[in-house]
Amino acid sequence: MQNVEQGPEACRQLGRALAQAQCDLAVFSSKDKYIEAEVVRGYAEACEDGQGRVVGYPPRHRSMDFGLPEGSAVTVEVVRDTSGEWEVSYYRTLMSCDGVLMVGGGQSTRVAGVVALAQRIPVVPVAAFGGGAGQVWINLDKVRNDTDDADIALLGADWSSDSARKLVTCLLRQRDRRVRHERTMARSRNLQAWSGALGWVVAVACMAVAVLGLVTAAPARAATSMDLAVLVGAPLFASVAGAVIRNSFETESQWPRACIRGLGAGLVTVLLYVASQLLSVPTLLDRLDVRRLLFMTIPLGFTAGFTFDLVFERLRSGAAAGAPPGSDLLSSAAPSGGQVDPSE
Repeated sequence: MQNVEQGPEACRQLGRALAQAQCDLAVFSSKDKYIEAEVVRGYAEACEDGQGRVVGYPPRHRSMDFGLPEGSAVTVEVVRDTSGEWEVSYYRTLMSCDGVLMVGGGQSTRVAGVVALAQRIPVVPVAAFGGGAGQVWINLDKVRNDTDDADIALLGADWSSDSARKLVTCLLRQRDRRVRHERTMARSRNLQAWSGALGWVVAVACMAVAVLGLVTAAPARAATSMDLAVLVGAPLFASVAGAVIRNSFETESQWPRACIRGLGAGLVTVLLYVASQLLSVPTLLDRLDVRRLLFMTIPLGFTAGFTFDLVFERLRSGAAAGAPPGSDLLSSAAPSGGQVDPSE
């Protein structure tokens, strides 16, 4: 501790500044050796009728009396904690406060400051009087949370006649920044939720288009541009659906990017499959049964999109061009007009 002789008056000034800012107080002891007694007295001096509110949280076996004059404008509420240890009430209440003011103190003050920093609770450690609050100020400089360089300099400055007003303003400024941060995070979570829901809609729509291509495919005939578009397009929609569904399992949903990666994996896989069929049956396009091939290429495209990372890994490692994922099933998809060589 340092500058101890200034401490009581500084605490009264802080209480008056908190009252002028219309803050409520949560305190834990009325003993003179703790700062609460002087803060509450200064708070009571500056409060107008009915505006001040002090809530005390003593252990179940202790009383609390700040010796305020009769008819004081401050309302003091005592909420006894079920625990007989003041530390339990102290740390439990800390989590529900909008800000923490620290002057001096020891190990408990330092622990409370660390907890407040970890929970992003606005904290004002008055370093001018040393003690645990001085250590919290050092920790705050490393974490920052909702403070800036000017706030850190203010908290570490020597005590002066206008320090109380500036410190309370700093506390309220941190609170406002925290509220803005929480609103930003809430909007981000909502946007992420909407994005995830939209991704599922896209996946369902792509699967519906792929199945529609299967249902509306033309019977076996000489290949036309429309037949080739359906043969390649339907599996690509399925691959996009697979990639989006796969991405939905990730912590951060980025389904537009997944669509592009799934589209690439599906295109490569489907083209390799069609190329292998053309090598086996050179006359495949003379009598192309699109519907029969789609029963193979749509699941193949979906698998490629769902496992696009494996597809790209195979391509990077130089996998055989005629052995895309699912190639072990090719022997069951013989197109009309020819036989598939099981060796392909």
